[in-house]
Amino acid sequence: MKSSQNEAPVHIVADDRERASEVIKYLRTIPGGSVGVERLAAGDYLADRKIVFERKTLRDLSVSIVDGRLFKQMGALAKTRNKAVLILEGTARDAEGVGVRREAIQGALITISLILGIPVLRSMSPEETARLIVYAARQVQAVGKSGFPRLGYRPSNKKGRQLFILQGLPGVGRERALRLLEMFGSVEAVIRAEREDLLAVEGVGAKTADQIRSALSQKLALYGYGPDPEI
Repeated sequence: MKSSQNEAPVHIVADDRERASEVIKYLRTIPGGSVGVERLAAGDYLADRKIVFERKTLRDLSVSIVDGRLFKQMGALAKTRNKAVLILEGTARDAEGVGVRREAIQGALITISLILGIPVLRSMSPEETARLIVYAARQVQAVGKSGFPRLGYRPSNKKGRQLFILQGLPGVGRERALRLLEMFGSVEAVIRAEREDLLAVEGVGAKTADQIRSALSQKLALYGYGPDPEI
């Protein structure tokens, strides 16, 4: 993998129980990165202190379904403060002889991805796993610099932009966005609003107010805009 001079370095922490893994060997060959080894509370690899990866071969996955470890591990992974990802490594042949039906594996992956909300990435080898870890970290770095774009319609007038941003908040549709804008007058004022102020808006309950405050603790760029005092 070639590293651009403009790319920030990627720091990977590998769990000390992964010392014998070839993934660490391949991570150390990727330019622009560094690898440390320490005990992690959850997962096998932590990229830039932002993304935690659990790496399982198909055989590991099958065995952990049988012995009941899988969902305990995935539950712990889902509770971490970092973005959690499962990398599933290998081919179907690796799971032969374990005695787990294909439907059981598919059901487990559905639970992990759709119910627990943990994305599942596929890899064919430890080398590809190492590349995926670094690719993911690079993508997150790029999003952090440019903001996460919301695709589709982008309004051109001021009020349209205000409503567009507010509707990007959790639990806020057009009606709530209109009420928030009417109450506070600007997106900036909504950002500065305390929980109690949000609760004073018709249709905003405790759950929605908490979700809004949590979302607004992040940069406005997350919604596809940089700071704009007129918004």
